[in-house]
Amino acid sequence: MYDIIALGELLIDFTPLGMTAAGRPYFEQNPGGAPANVAACLARLGKKASFIGKVGDDSFGKYLDGVLKGYGVDTTGLIFDPNGNTTLAFIHLSEQGERSFSFYRRPGADTLLTIQDIDLSRIERSRVFHFGSLSMTDNPSRMATLMAAEHARKKGIPLSFDPNLRLPLWSSPVKARDMMIVGLQLASIVKVSEEELEFITGIQDYEEGTRFIYETYGVPLIFVTLGERGCFYRIRTETGISRGYSVQSIDTTGAGDAFLGAVLLKWLDKGVEINQLSANDVAHFCDFANAVGAIVTTKMGGMSSLPDLEEIESFISRTSD
Repeated sequence: MYDIIALGELLIDFTPLGMTAAGRPYFEQNPGGAPANVAACLARLGKKASFIGKVGDDSFGKYLDGVLKGYGVDTTGLIFDPNGNTTLAFIHLSEQGERSFSFYRRPGADTLLTIQDIDLSRIERSRVFHFGSLSMTDNPSRMATLMAAEHARKKGIPLSFDPNLRLPLWSSPVKARDMMIVGLQLASIVKVSEEELEFITGIQDYEEGTRFIYETYGVPLIFVTLGERGCFYRIRTETGISRGYSVQSIDTTGAGDAFLGAVLLKWLDKGVEINQLSANDVAHFCDFANAVGAIVTTKMGGMSSLPDLEEIESFISRTSD
């Protein structure tokens, strides 16, 4: 039995490290991909995690397979495809650590995942199924993702969904929003940024925007990440804001994925159905998850910055009033 199976993109993040003496930027190779980050976060914190996806049959793909295994993630469902390269993402950072991206994915091996590549019986042996929108940008991975997600829902497995807005990877903003809405219609747990909330709903206000998602798409548990300001959460009709942590941020890559992984950890540990959660339960989840997300921003790289439980507990102890 798995605690989580995550499906989607596994890629290389090239993170800027500075400038050469000749004034040219240089980059560090880091493992990335939002669903893979969530799986790695849970595995690092002691849960049994598995990943489904495709990488190229190249040195990058083999590197990523080794990294996931190093975190303890089961990679039985990871396929090396000779017909596509491992997707590459070059990250550009502002002085505040905020990101923009350049992608090399035409096609990326992650978009070549097919329905035939997925062992549905493994999904049935999981406590939660996690996916994002970026495996739905192109076929055949779009159909494979939706088939897997619909199968999980049919079997009564809760679905966690991350819209993960990256417009350069979509044919149009309209297509991006349409597919994110499909994800929302399947999900029980959703994590969005402020930008993603407005993109999907057209509403800036957290209370109104999350109510729209709850009432329109039936998502009972919603998180809006707010960086160092913490997060806004909704559990059905109850809402609240959990405080964040002020840290010296150098790279926000993977912080939202770490936050979501930490939320899922606490929910799995709680051992109850989502409809049994109280607002107080969710607030406690957020207090822990905000700390995990904050720690990740103090280091370079997303997956590479994931903390273990000892580091998290030490951070919370140092920063608690």
